[in-house]
Amino acid sequence: MSKGKLAKFADMAGYPHVFEYPFSVMDEVPFDMKGHWHEQFFHNDHPIVLELGCGRGEYTIGLGRLFPDKNFIGVDIKGARMWSGATESLRDGMKNVAFLRTNIEIIDRFFAPGEVSEIWLTFSDPQMKKVTKRLTSTYFMERYRKFLVDSGLIHLKTDSNFMFTYTKYMVEHNALPVEFATEDLYHSGLVDDILSIRTYYEQQWLDRGLNIKYLKFRLPHAAILTEPEVEIELDDYRSYNRSKRSGLEKSK
Repeated sequence: MSKGKLAKFADMAGYPHVFEYPFSVMDEVPFDMKGHWHEQFFHNDHPIVLELGCGRGEYTIGLGRLFPDKNFIGVDIKGARMWSGATESLRDGMKNVAFLRTNIEIIDRFFAPGEVSEIWLTFSDPQMKKVTKRLTSTYFMERYRKFLVDSGLIHLKTDSNFMFTYTKYMVEHNALPVEFATEDLYHSGLVDDILSIRTYYEQQWLDRGLNIKYLKFRLPHAAILTEPEVEIELDDYRSYNRSKRSGLEKSK
């Protein structure tokens, strides 16, 4: 019998590699390990990579196995999902993997300038109604700049044509250096051990015949970031076979 939410939360409360800071708590309690992840937790000087919106943690775990010379932190607010990756990594004795349960809106409170080298965004909610909620918006890019190394890498892997198109416009509008972009990852010739890691949600999209998009770009610190003035056609589907998210056809 699978565990319920309360049992999973109880498990994670005792996991040494899981840090839980809901929004209301972080308003009052400082995160003392900010700027000290290397010496206080990982006990090495290897690069730190974040997966924001990690869900069940498949990418965090998969990357951790592929790159023992890097440290990986999965971030999400939904602890019941995170439990899967946290439990697996603890069971397997993975020393280069951690999980942070918090709101991504306050992610800059947990890391010091230059402490993170890369960010992965894997199947993030496209947030078609409000630009400041999109994890690839300039609103979030400014937050990432506070802790990402200068010209650090950002990887977007998504099923959403809206999210992919919006992010391409944002990147082009701000002249951010692009290293690779494809609207059909699994027919691009690029798929390698890293990109072939499949999350639970990715398999859902693939089973429904959706193309997986991938965009890899760098985020320099110097340029002033502004939002592109474009309208983008909305996705016409939603997860779990639900209908379209909105009666609108396009959104900024």
